Amino acid sequence: MGSGRIDTRAVGLEAACALARWLTGKEHMHYGLWAGLDPVAANLGAAQEAYSQRLFSLFPEGKLRILDIGGGAGETAKRLIGMGHSVEIVVPSAFLAGRCRENAPQAVVHEAMFEEARVTGPFDLCLFSESFQYIRLHESLPRAKALLAPGGAIVIGDVFRRLDADWWKNPRRTVGGGHVVETFREAVAKEGLTVEAEMDVTDEVAPSIDVEQAFFNVLGVGLAGMDRELRAHRPWLRGVAVGIIGKLMGERRRKSLVERLAGRDRTSDVFRANNRYLLMRLRPAAD
Repeated sequence: MGSGRIDTRAVGLEAACALARWLTGKEHMHYGLWAGLDPVAANLGAAQEAYSQRLFSLFPEGKLRILDIGGGAGETAKRLIGMGHSVEIVVPSAFLAGRCRENAPQAVVHEAMFEEARVTGPFDLCLFSESFQYIRLHESLPRAKALLAPGGAIVIGDVFRRLDADWWKNPRRTVGGGHVVETFREAVAKEGLTVEAEMDVTDEVAPSIDVEQAFFNVLGVGLAGMDRELRAHRPWLRGVAVGIIGKLMGERRRKSLVERLAGRDRTSDVFRANNRYLLMRLRPAAD
């Protein structure tokens, strides 16, 4: 029997896909590159397209067998298959696995954590597009390396924490995340990998935070207005609603959502100060 709590993560994923599809016509869930673009919702699709193009520029040449680790809703896989590559996707969410099968029916979809997925390879490319931060370094790098065909590569696009910042004082409240850059580089060397190409796109990615927060603030204005009216005219109904939501979501998650809707502390400047967003290609070091 379930706990009775709302699965806010599943609800959030479904809502994010629906919103992305409504705004851009696609279900991309990654950041965008905003160089030359105003950071407004109308430019989200163009920014995400710029991100994909930059990420793909790190791929080895030729038709590749690709393992898309944490493949989101399958939009990237769909694009790669259209380019002539063959793709397998690993994604832990049942909802996202379903979207992958819908968006990229030619891809093989593994609904599992990467650490547990029954994939055998070999692959010419292991791709982590904003999924690398969620896997422990001692599991992600060794397994990806073991799955590579001779001459294969690992491509990563993700956010990393800066060692010279103060995010560690309140990591849950500081926008960004991921592995500490220096710790990551130590793990790369320990695993016998070399960084063959690297691009720091932090400044180009950072406006994504302002666009995202602006959306939450717009929702917050509407909900605050509704709350004000209920306080004034139906206080008993408001009390019941708050109690039910608190019970279903849990008080901590409810408070976190309220802070997100009304907050002003998640900004591109805070993101830049505490994170680096890196695109890179790794290969096993030559013996």
